[in-house]
Amino acid sequence: MAIDQRLVRRVALASVIGATVEWYDFFLYGVVAGIIFNKLYFPANDPLVSTMLAYTTFAVGFVTRPVGGVLFGHFGDKVGRKSALILTLVIMGVSTAGVAFVPTYAQIGIWAPILLLSLRVLQGIGLGGEWGGAVLMAYEYAPPNRRGLYASLPQIGLSIGLCLASGMVAGISHLLPEASFFAWGWRIAFAASLFLVLIGLYIRLKVMETPEFLAIKRNRAEAKIPFVDMMSRYRGTVLLGMGARYIDGVFFNVFAVFSIGYLTQHISMSRTDALLGVMIAAIVMCFFIPFFGRLSDQLGRARVYRWGSLICGLSVFPAFWLIENLPSNTPVIWLAIVIPFGIFYAMVYGPEAALFAELFDAKVRYTGISFVYQFSGIFASGLTPIIATVLVRVNEGKPWMVCAYVMLSALVSAVSARAIERRAMGFEAVAINCADS
Repeated sequence: MAIDQRLVRRVALASVIGATVEWYDFFLYGVVAGIIFNKLYFPANDPLVSTMLAYTTFAVGFVTRPVGGVLFGHFGDKVGRKSALILTLVIMGVSTAGVAFVPTYAQIGIWAPILLLSLRVLQGIGLGGEWGGAVLMAYEYAPPNRRGLYASLPQIGLSIGLCLASGMVAGISHLLPEASFFAWGWRIAFAASLFLVLIGLYIRLKVMETPEFLAIKRNRAEAKIPFVDMMSRYRGTVLLGMGARYIDGVFFNVFAVFSIGYLTQHISMSRTDALLGVMIAAIVMCFFIPFFGRLSDQLGRARVYRWGSLICGLSVFPAFWLIENLPSNTPVIWLAIVIPFGIFYAMVYGPEAALFAELFDAKVRYTGISFVYQFSGIFASGLTPIIATVLVRVNEGKPWMVCAYVMLSALVSAVSARAIERRAMGFEAVAINCADS
């Protein structure tokens, strides 16, 4: 029976809004880690040490995301996608708003970073279950020939959330004196999370469960333990998915997190200008994510993803060359961020949700895509700012070793995407032969 297109659009809108709230919460921490937390919560004589400690708590959020992915993946595959999404939203909102009220190291000593770390753990658990459910709601409601497009729509939540996070911090930084910004101004951005959570909850409570999951419940075909079932039937697929995810995590964190600290510390760009560059890229990305999601419906997910991986890897070299050689030319530096991050990165992030969703059947799909995305995020995303900071220090302030690291991740992802493509072609050939016989 045909699905009401108005319902499909409503589900897609709910996924976008919910994902926006979640990503705003998560990336707000990343945006301020290298410019606020390293000074207020991890004071040290060496700026490198304090920055790496701040980025370490950022990485902890990625370490705990697989826990949330498995936990809420199990819940989403057994009880329902909608219920899991509501819980993740509440966890993310409460933990993010809590950061606004954590005293500094100067006020309560070692308890300050401990409290910050605890809230970051909760953030990671919440987002670990959020991403898979958000994209599945859109993917499982969409017509088969447009699943790449609809599954890419929640991905826009990443760029909107990043835009809101960087824009909020940039705006507060611009409006307030430096002393006020460091004393209390930055806390406003975290407290605002409560307002966004209320909007997200209102939208998500009006969304119905997906038809594919309802069919599984109706037929009592749920997996007994989704994670065990996934690992027994899809072990090789999980590895390929994590390999494909590598460029996504590395490229995003080089431009959205590491670049802010690099621009302010190594070429003396103002904090506001650095954040504005990332924010402009995020706005541009909103338009290109669905474009490449739709393109994957026409050309194939893995093919678009593979070429996007290679283009991202190559683009980082001219981008950082421009930053290094034209440090006082702000519009050029913005272009060096916007073109690779706002356009080329969307070639990867747009088709990614549908690519991963199609690796698993509906019985373990929530668990499968959450684990692939979140577990690979530990090394692909969480460690990237730390690795990039060390590579710049080893290379005496130059970014070329960072660029080489990005290119390496691109090659891993391109090879993995090609293997996924070949496997899918093999399955199709078998199906055709069986039908002919």
